[in-house]
Amino acid sequence: MAKLMKASEFVNKVEDVAKNYKTLYVMGCFGAPMTAANKKRYTENHIYNMKAARTKMINAATADTFGFDCVNLIKGILWGWNGNAKKTYGGATYAPKKVEDTNADGMIKLCSDVSTDFSDIIPGEAVWVKGHIGVYIGDGLVVEATPAWKNRVQITACNTPKSGYNTRKWTKHGKLPYIDYDTNEAPKKPAVSKVDAAQKKDSSLAGSYKVTGCSALHIRAGAGTSKASIGTVKKGDVVSNYGFYSIAPNGAKWLYIKTKDGVVGFCSAKYLKKC
Repeated sequence: MAKLMKASEFVNKVEDVAKNYKTLYVMGCFGAPMTAANKKRYTENHIYNMKAARTKMINAATADTFGFDCVNLIKGILWGWNGNAKKTYGGATYAPKKVEDTNADGMIKLCSDVSTDFSDIIPGEAVWVKGHIGVYIGDGLVVEATPAWKNRVQITACNTPKSGYNTRKWTKHGKLPYIDYDTNEAPKKPAVSKVDAAQKKDSSLAGSYKVTGCSALHIRAGAGTSKASIGTVKKGDVVSNYGFYSIAPNGAKWLYIKTKDGVVGFCSAKYLKKC
C-alpha cells in the first residue's frame, strides 16, 4: 500500500485536531462540519446517531464543529481533512482506493508488527481494543475519538494513568500501512534474565520511586557511565525498583529501575525519592 504521509506529520495532524478544533463524536463521520445538511445526513445514516440523546447532541452542535468517530479520524486525516468548514467533509475526499474503508477491527488487521507489548510502541502507530482504535502520539499519550469522557477527539493516557488525562487500557498496537514511520523508535528493554554480577541487592530498596530531577538512564552494563545511556527519566516520573542497585566508580549509588513504559536501566539514586 502507498505511504501517504510520514508518522511525524500524521501525529501532528491528529494532535492538532484534538487541541485546536471543536469536535464531536459522530458515528460514520470523517470530519464533516456540523452544518444543517450534515446534521440531517448523519442523524439519518446510522442507528447509533439516531438515538435521541445522540441526535440532540448533533443538532445542538455549531457549524464550526467537526464530527469524527474513532477509525474515521484516521481515515479522514489520510483522505486529506484540513479543517475547512466550507467543505462537506472538512476538506477530506472519500477515497477507499487510497485508504481502505474499514472499521476499527479491520484497520488493526491491516497493520504490521502488531503486538501486545507496549514497551516498543512508537509515535504514529494505531492502538486498538476490540471495537475501538486510536493513534499513539508519544509520551504515553493517545489521540482518540470517543463518546466517553469529553465526547470528542481528545488526548488520553495509554494504559498507564497520567496526571491530567483519562486512561484507556489498549490491547494491541501496530504500524498503519499508509504511514512512513520516520520517528525514532523507543528504546527496547535490555535482557533481564539474570542479574549482573556487579549488581547488589537490598530488599529494603524495593518499591515505587518518584523522579525528583532529570537524570540519564543507563543500560545495566554501564551504571554511572555516559556512553551507556539509553535515555532519560524526567522530574515527576514514577518508576519501580525491585531491590537491585549498583555502585558507580565514583561511589555513587544507582538503582536498577523500570519505567512506566517498560524500559529498564540504572538511574542515579540522588534523583529518586521513595513513594
